[in-house]
Amino acid sequence: MFEKSFITDCEGPLTLNDNAYELAVKFIEDGGELFKILSLYDDYLADVVKKENYKVGNTLKFILPFFVVENLKSSDMVEFSKGNIFSVNGSKSLLKYLKEAMNTYIVSTSYGQYIEAVSNYMEVPFENTFYTKVDMELELTDEESEKINEFKKVILENPNDYEQFDNIFFKQIPKMGIYEKIKPIEVVGGQGKKLAIDEIIKRDNININEILYIGDSITDVQPLEFARKNNGISISFNGNEYPLKAAEIAIISPSAIATAVIANIYAENDKDKVLEFINDYNKVDDLKKLFDDYNVNEDIKNEFFSIFTKTIPTIQIITDENYEEILNESKEMRNGIRGQDIGELG
Repeated sequence: MFEKSFITDCEGPLTLNDNAYELAVKFIEDGGELFKILSLYDDYLADVVKKENYKVGNTLKFILPFFVVENLKSSDMVEFSKGNIFSVNGSKSLLKYLKEAMNTYIVSTSYGQYIEAVSNYMEVPFENTFYTKVDMELELTDEESEKINEFKKVILENPNDYEQFDNIFFKQIPKMGIYEKIKPIEVVGGQGKKLAIDEIIKRDNININEILYIGDSITDVQPLEFARKNNGISISFNGNEYPLKAAEIAIISPSAIATAVIANIYAENDKDKVLEFINDYNKVDDLKKLFDDYNVNEDIKNEFFSIFTKTIPTIQIITDENYEEILNESKEMRNGIRGQDIGELG
């Protein structure tokens, strides 16, 4: 057991996927558009309404009845997930290094079927992952299936009518038998991720300030705020506006090897050394000498300079002055490597 823990979101920092969105595209007619509408509604409830006791990431619960209508089963999710993992360049190298340097965890809002596939692919112990647990052995009556299809039509035809959405998801669907199995599902997003961090700190018996958390979306705000407040390392990796407002550090990169550099320095030193490195990184002309001065792991250093031969990734401390510039660059990278449909999801 190490003295520090590296905790990362999955989709974004490690993989290019949005697995739930991709499942919707594959198994539901007009499922991609439906998912995007529900994702915006999810963001609205969390960020605008600030609905009491609401856990951001509930898109994964909202979409479930529409999967059930299409008779999607857990086995379908497993098979689809295994065959559709698209990793961020360098993410395997990052995790290979981390296993020898820090306690390493994946904390994701994604369905467990996908996270199990990713953990096998990335060779991270499944017991070191946190995820949204869903059993798809769910059924609807014929009458309920008809209503769900009607709800789908209403949502697609009225994408901004959140009053109707409130009625559908908080009044109508709760009357259905399926809701008894959907209601107890704990979405690991926002506060759910913060609770996972609490468990990790307890499990590893580490100090509250000895964590590095990296995320890229609205579901990462609470854990990023927690890490930053408690003098840990908080990183937005190709994030949108939500993590960039919560994190202290921004990494904008097509490769996770940039994350490995920061993780390496943090594993061997403390937070002050990380911030010192970032300041130097943005000032010096001779980066190879800088990496040598900070004793960056030889394998990480070699991979970094083999990938970044002309331009280097952005690694900056976020300030009020540089926020807008970082946000624009981060969104451009996010959409560029993940595709606009996935990149623009909250």
